[in-house]
Amino acid sequence: MNRKRTRGPSPAKPPVSVVTGGAGFLGSHLVDLLLARGHHVVALDNLVTGSVDNIAHHAGDPNFRFVKQDVTEFLFLAGPVDFVWHFASPASPIDYLELPIQTLKVGSLGTHKALGLAKHKGARFLLASTSEVYGDPLVHPQREDYWGNVNPIGPRGCYDEAKRFAEAMTMAYHNEHGLETRIIRIFNTYGPRMRLNDGRVVPSFIGSALRHQPVTVYGDGSQTRSFCYCSDLVEGAYRLMMSDEHLPVNIGNPTELTVLEFARSVIRATGSRSRIVFRPLPQDDPKQRRPDTSRAERLLGWRPQVPLEQGLERTIAWFRPAAPASGRATNKRKAAAGMSKT
Repeated sequence: MNRKRTRGPSPAKPPVSVVTGGAGFLGSHLVDLLLARGHHVVALDNLVTGSVDNIAHHAGDPNFRFVKQDVTEFLFLAGPVDFVWHFASPASPIDYLELPIQTLKVGSLGTHKALGLAKHKGARFLLASTSEVYGDPLVHPQREDYWGNVNPIGPRGCYDEAKRFAEAMTMAYHNEHGLETRIIRIFNTYGPRMRLNDGRVVPSFIGSALRHQPVTVYGDGSQTRSFCYCSDLVEGAYRLMMSDEHLPVNIGNPTELTVLEFARSVIRATGSRSRIVFRPLPQDDPKQRRPDTSRAERLLGWRPQVPLEQGLERTIAWFRPAAPASGRATNKRKAAAGMSKT
């Protein structure tokens, strides 16, 4: 086996980071953090679900470069690269319904290409995986040693299995090539730059509440979720990348509440006149979702810092100007609206 080990950044030069999906919701917040910490950053994105608006504030920054590219195609970048952060992927239920093949390709071919870039450059690699690898979990809270309960042919299967394959590919590169790899399992994360009509529970509830429209809760609302603010998430990702841990680490907020409680919190926070309506629970929707973050606390010294009330206030302020002008969702979007996702 090739046991070539990766190098770290030169102490004389700023580290160079490549962020796939760098114009997306989480990718763009990671770009912000890396630039603030002195990295040169190259953001790759094909803009299928990302937006240049998310990174436009970095225009003219000599330490930032944007490359419009599909990560499933051959990746070539001149010069050294120290870190590859693989965040490219559709990440909402609406995207799964509209882009199932692309979702599978970015998790498989895209991960392969990103790992190949890291291997070629001798860079450290981080995979942005997901709590969806646990499926509809039979253990609670979810620990990293739980193998999951996933339906590979259900409506969420294209995303769940793409990420499970991506984890397997990442570990194969670590074991076969000695690549320095990291795997972060991201639980429900929210904040500014989410797409208002992307089907995830936070923007769906906020958008409806800001328009004083009915807030739709699927099932009886007793299913649970936990919500991690975006700045906490990217801080966890950064700490994991800079650590020595190659096994998966959960990053999310362990504070759990029911979807019905969350809907009421959003209505209160927006001052909305919305009422709550109930619809049947979508297929394979997880009944409980909460991370066991003890590994992150022990290995990374990481805990979420932003309470839900504060995070909601910031997120609502971001969405408020856009909500009145947003159009109605398509049928696929309506069908996916109850499928909460990271």
